[in-house]
Amino acid sequence: MHIFFKLPKLLRFLLLFITSLTLLFVVMRFAFYIVFNDPSSPLIMFDLMKSMWLGMRFDLRMVVLMILPLFLLGGIKWITPFKYNLARYVWLGYLSLIFSVYVMFYVFDFGHYAYLNTRLDFTALRFAENAAISAEMVWESYPVIWISLAIIAVNGVFIFLSNKLFVVIQKQESVQVTPLKGTAFGIGAFLILFVAGYSTLSQYPLRWSDAAFSKHPFATQLTYNPIHYFFDTWKNGRVSYDEKKVKEYYSVMADFMGVKDKNETQLNFKRKVLPIAPVGDKPNIVIVILESFAAYKSSVSGNPVDPSPNFNDLAKNGLYFKNYFTPATGTARSIYCTVTSLPDVELQGTSSRNPLIVNQHSIAQDFKGYEKLYFIGGSASWGNIRGMLNQSMDNLKLYEEGSYESPRTDVWGISDIDLFREAHNVLKDTKEPFFSIIQTSGNHRPYTIPDNHYGFEVREDVSHDEVLKYGFHSVDEYNSFRFMDHAIGHFMKLARESEYYKNTIFVFWGDHGISGSTGEHVTKGEGRSSLDLGALRVPFVIYSPLIKEAKVYEKVVSEVDALPTIASLANISYTATSLGRDMLDERFDDKRYAFTITHSSNPLIGLVGEKYYYRTRADGTEAMLYDIYSDTPLQDHSQENSELVKKMKDLTYGIFETSKYIPHFNKREDLKY
Repeated sequence: MHIFFKLPKLLRFLLLFITSLTLLFVVMRFAFYIVFNDPSSPLIMFDLMKSMWLGMRFDLRMVVLMILPLFLLGGIKWITPFKYNLARYVWLGYLSLIFSVYVMFYVFDFGHYAYLNTRLDFTALRFAENAAISAEMVWESYPVIWISLAIIAVNGVFIFLSNKLFVVIQKQESVQVTPLKGTAFGIGAFLILFVAGYSTLSQYPLRWSDAAFSKHPFATQLTYNPIHYFFDTWKNGRVSYDEKKVKEYYSVMADFMGVKDKNETQLNFKRKVLPIAPVGDKPNIVIVILESFAAYKSSVSGNPVDPSPNFNDLAKNGLYFKNYFTPATGTARSIYCTVTSLPDVELQGTSSRNPLIVNQHSIAQDFKGYEKLYFIGGSASWGNIRGMLNQSMDNLKLYEEGSYESPRTDVWGISDIDLFREAHNVLKDTKEPFFSIIQTSGNHRPYTIPDNHYGFEVREDVSHDEVLKYGFHSVDEYNSFRFMDHAIGHFMKLARESEYYKNTIFVFWGDHGISGSTGEHVTKGEGRSSLDLGALRVPFVIYSPLIKEAKVYEKVVSEVDALPTIASLANISYTATSLGRDMLDERFDDKRYAFTITHSSNPLIGLVGEKYYYRTRADGTEAMLYDIYSDTPLQDHSQENSELVKKMKDLTYGIFETSKYIPHFNKREDLKY
């Protein structure tokens, strides 16, 4: 206490106020647990304690945001609450107003959960559209008068106690603070508040996705702070679907997806899919998603500077799909697409950042009896993919920065080659069949080559002009691309020496490509630079000792098709609920297209076909049909191909509208297998 009285009055007040209010919110969380916990499905003690710990950190953040104006301005002589009564009343009014808003959030959150069994999110604003009916429902369902009196009483107690704390601190003896000591107090207090608000010492702040640490749905619900969660969903969940438009394109989409039990009224997209090209006996799966692995930069495109010989060797000895496209650029969007088999059509942020739709059924769920593992060199808080991964795959073991012995290389965590080595060490000791994903990130600025590179040699005999001619922006980028390929070769060498290799399917593809010149080696007339398809076209290779015959496929396929194809090869029957189709299923070969989207408020959406690329703004403007292989690729060919334009337009809008709709009805626990 002696130290306490040496603090300036403002800091004394804030210390007591923040502690008390945070404890009050913790008590409210306990109350939420007591009221809504299901005794028939109780939380284990670890989940309960972690929910309370994480929840308290969310609560502390909201208290810090509440007192921030007082911290920044309360030390100014003329408006300090400890010198003038008028200033004290102003600050008391401000704190009381914010507290009353917080209280209303808690009240509505309790009512919302009691009514819908989910925390208050921005979609609750729909009730305001029928305000009279909603008000009548609330009046008939809840003791509104008693609740209102309780709200008034709670706010009254808050005003009384806050004012009392102001007065008590005001009457205490002041301390003499020199300018130097005052500066030290200010900087120290700011750093403490910053850490309290940031709530972590790692690269990424505490995010809502950290609440999705458990497979028990109530653990996640218990962790949320109602105010924090509401604004998270407000910020990230603004894309909505139009059911009328989904029904308009339902027939087109049902045929495209192979739905047998068609039902336009209920909008059924669910179908049971049997494998058609199985290999091996419950083979292990290793998926490697390669950062910015544009097809035109790689050796499989015939690039003369040969940046990826190891990958090229895998392509020559495996199943290589030349015309594989990701729907969009952006790694978080690619991971979402991989897991859900849906293009990410979220316009504000990414779907991985939307708390309302991260809980999705994934075909990965159908790999029964498999241990599921995910390896990323940095933090899974990036892009909030932690929540999406944990919510969409049961019993997932997530390895990230902090899980490894290897040193951190740069902002992206450990190096790619260390990531592969760490993953290999886990895989070789895994007893059950495993379904694993390794996500690289090193082929990215600042293009760091680690000190321990296991035999990699930087090429210094190439010039900037030479690598620029073949699609690279710099020699550093070229060597970074080569190092990623070296890491692949190193990993495959380790794998071939292990026991798991002989019964494993390895699948490689790029998370996206890169915009820009596709290089002089790319066949003239393909038009990929002008149409920016280089940003979306990436190599896709399946390699395994279980595959007896290498093959190159020319058909157009999409990232949404990745997991369906892998499931087929692994002899997995799965429940399909989204867009993906088995690349090896010839029944779909007469309607092979890849959907694309360039995100903006009025996004460019399109469809890549075997020869033509249809693209339009979402509002219907700028619609054109491009001949991909023409020497004049930007010329519009719509007029002479009106029937094709109609077909591709309907499918483009069908995919766009359906991809907005499905995530809201695709929760894994809602599916009946």
